[in-house]
Amino acid sequence: MGVTIFSPRTMIPIDDLTCLILIDFLSSILASLLTCWHLPTTVQVIIELVPPDVVEGENVLLLVRNLPENLEAFVWYKGVTNMNLGIVLYSLDTNLRVEGPEYSGRETVYRNGSLHLQDVTQKDTGFYTLRSINRHKEIISTTSIYLHVYSFLWSCGPLSTSAQPTIESVPPIIPEGGSVLLLVHNLPENLRSLFWYKGMIVSNNFEVARHIITMNSSVLGPAHNGGETVYSNGSLLLHNVTWKDTGLYTLRTLSTDMKTELAHVQLQMDTSLSPCCNPLNSSQLMIQPIPQYAAEGESVLLQVHNLPEDLQAFSWYKSMHSALVLKIVEYSRAMNSTTWGSAHSRREAVYTNGSLMLQDVTEEDAGMYTLEILNRDFKIDKADVHLHVNSK
Repeated sequence: MGVTIFSPRTMIPIDDLTCLILIDFLSSILASLLTCWHLPTTVQVIIELVPPDVVEGENVLLLVRNLPENLEAFVWYKGVTNMNLGIVLYSLDTNLRVEGPEYSGRETVYRNGSLHLQDVTQKDTGFYTLRSINRHKEIISTTSIYLHVYSFLWSCGPLSTSAQPTIESVPPIIPEGGSVLLLVHNLPENLRSLFWYKGMIVSNNFEVARHIITMNSSVLGPAHNGGETVYSNGSLLLHNVTWKDTGLYTLRTLSTDMKTELAHVQLQMDTSLSPCCNPLNSSQLMIQPIPQYAAEGESVLLQVHNLPEDLQAFSWYKSMHSALVLKIVEYSRAMNSTTWGSAHSRREAVYTNGSLMLQDVTEEDAGMYTLEILNRDFKIDKADVHLHVNSK
């Protein structure tokens, strides 16, 4: 027997199966699934912002690629963890669209899963989540993306509200053999010299290159591999990168008043972007902060890539060191249990795909985070990421 759904715009008869999906959507039953997130590892839904940078008053398309086949419906949400914030549900069988509480009338949804936002404002800034539902009413993919709406575009790179130097990896993730620019923002005006190091340790043995401002000259260090170029604005260009080049890089600036400042950046590589590499052969554990630069009060997702399938457990630490006092959380796949550690601030959410969500971040949250995983053969692997938080 069919059911009639009344909306402010239409009265549409739908079938019982679609109604059940709508009930899940409108009553937020789906929110409980966050605690038992068992998604197939073969589903690789990708969301791309077109254009990648958008200003108030412009339009932006959240372009979806690789949407799973044989779907019953998909749902767009505003945010990551709060499933009450539904934007729109789309039933593929009936071409039915149902608006949620976050629908503003400026959104258009397409059968391929993409979402178009018109006349965006800064209030539209934040995470957007797409969930796909199969014919058994099971969620088979969940993908999030962060949209930042600028009040204006800064011609010299992303606008930072902090005078402290920051580094942006352009692009954020690169293929093997590609080039990447470690772009520096907020370089001190009274700069005397700057130094680049491979890793977190400021030591001559790990120096990649240095640039002397007064002499306008650059000198390569013992940690260089022959493919680096350092510029007077502090930025470092790396050519023909390999897996050996991935990891942390540190910039040290020295001012004319002999003041020293440090900034860090994570260089990440994805073999799925390389035409000569098979991504299935890659086991490199990687972490990507989304967004890369967060302001106080925002949420940041430390998104994990290439989590091993034979995982027994994983732990997150607020440091580069795996000390018990610095543990944020531990997840056991065998027990499907989560244990919070001493460094838990009650603002974190952990997911079974390894990713960690930090909500309402402050400058105190900035720094290094370490993911430690334990495989079934008791092999331990680690990955680090540096979180940047700019004060308002």
